[in-house]
Amino acid sequence: MNESPQQYIDRILGNLEGKDALMVLKTTPKKVKKLIKGVKKKNLYRRPAPEKWSVAEIVAHLAETELVLGWRYRSVASNPGVVIQSFEQDDWAKTSRYGKLDIEEMLEMYTVLRKANLKFLAGLPKEKFENYGMHQERGKETIAHIRNMEAGHDLNHFKQIEKILN
Repeated sequence: MNESPQQYIDRILGNLEGKDALMVLKTTPKKVKKLIKGVKKKNLYRRPAPEKWSVAEIVAHLAETELVLGWRYRSVASNPGVVIQSFEQDDWAKTSRYGKLDIEEMLEMYTVLRKANLKFLAGLPKEKFENYGMHQERGKETIAHIRNMEAGHDLNHFKQIEKILN
């Protein structure tokens, strides 16, 4: 999908419209687990189209994104104005071999890292949520904005998983 950084922000935050970001972040890993429970493994690893990710690849992406966002939260909280490195998700998917990773392990990684990041955010003083970093592609991003983007990102990929499985 070719879109500008602002179009990406608008699309991702549009998923969150009318929803509580923290509630989305708290519930998405469990919802993903429930959605894939009982689905045949071959269906979880089958791509809906050659250029589209399988459910297993999406779950691996969510897990690795959680790792990245944990780093971003902590970097911005402790070093306001820090440069936020972007990453090319397709390169990460290829390098990490998303299609070959065990989906259960990736779901566990996603869940554990999400819990750790939520705990970190819960203990963060309110004023720190206005700390910002400078994203290489999207510009100034506060911790609150990163959190909201993460929730919208979750919803984006949850919808993709639902579409693949239905």
